[in-house]
Amino acid sequence: MTKHVKNFFKGMAIGLATLIPGASGGTMAIILGVYDKMIHAISSFLKDWKRNFLFLAELGLGSAVGILLFSRLLESAIERYPAVMQYLFMGLIIGGLPTLYKKSNSSGKITLSDLIFFVLGFIIVLLMTSEPEVVVNMATARGFLSMIFLFLAGIIIAIALVLPGISGSFMLLALGLYNLTLNAINEFNIPFLISVGLGIAAGVLGTTKIIEQMLQKYPSKTYMLIIGFVTGSLISVFPGIPPKTQIFACVIFFVLGLAAILCLGKYDIDV
Repeated sequence: MTKHVKNFFKGMAIGLATLIPGASGGTMAIILGVYDKMIHAISSFLKDWKRNFLFLAELGLGSAVGILLFSRLLESAIERYPAVMQYLFMGLIIGGLPTLYKKSNSSGKITLSDLIFFVLGFIIVLLMTSEPEVVVNMATARGFLSMIFLFLAGIIIAIALVLPGISGSFMLLALGLYNLTLNAINEFNIPFLISVGLGIAAGVLGTTKIIEQMLQKYPSKTYMLIIGFVTGSLISVFPGIPPKTQIFACVIFFVLGLAAILCLGKYDIDV
C-alpha cells in the first residue's frame, strides 16, 4: 500500500472521529502519526506548497469520504434512539477530560490563573448554549445573515479541529448545530455546507499558527480553557433522566463511550 493510499485511509479515520462528539479528529491524527506533519503543512504551506498540498489533499479527501459514509448512520441512530445517543455522547465527552487534564497539568500544580481560564471557558460555553433555539433559527434562516452566522460557527469549529483532545462535533453539539449539520451533509444542503466549510477553512488557516504558539508558550492555560468549555457543555448535552425502558441501554452506551475515549486518551498520552 503506497503512502498516498495510507494517508487517504488515515483521513477517513480522522473524518469518522470528527463526526463523533467527544472523539477528537486531532487526537486521531496523533494516534495515526500525522498530527505534527499536518499542523506543519498548514502553518508552513507556502514553503513547499506542492508537497504540502498533496499531503493535505490526501487527508482531506479521506476525511470527506469518511464523513459522507458514516453521517447518515449517525443521523438515523439519533432519530431512533435520541436519549441513548445523548448518553453515549456524554460518555465520550467525559472520557476525554483526563487526557485534557494531563496535557494541561504536566507540572502537577494548578495555579490561580489556570482556574480563571477554566471558569472563563465554562462561562463562555454556558453563554453560547443558553439560547439554543436562537442558534437553530439563525442557522436555518435563509439569506446573507444566516451565511455569515454559519461562517463564524465554522471558524469556532476549526479551532476544535486543530486542537488535539477537543472534538469538532462536540463543538457543533454545544452550538446546537450537530443535528442540522448531519442533515445538511445527508441532504447535500450546499449553501449550509459552503458557509460552514469556508468558515472552517478560514479558521484553520487563520488560527493554526496562533494555536501552535499558544500550546508551546501557554499549554496549561490553553488546555484549562478547553476543559472549562468541555465541562460546561455537559449541561446542554444532558437529556435528563431517560424513560425506564431505556435506562439500561443508556447506562451501557454511556459506559461504552467513556471506555472507548479513555482507551484512546491513554494511547494519546503514551504516544
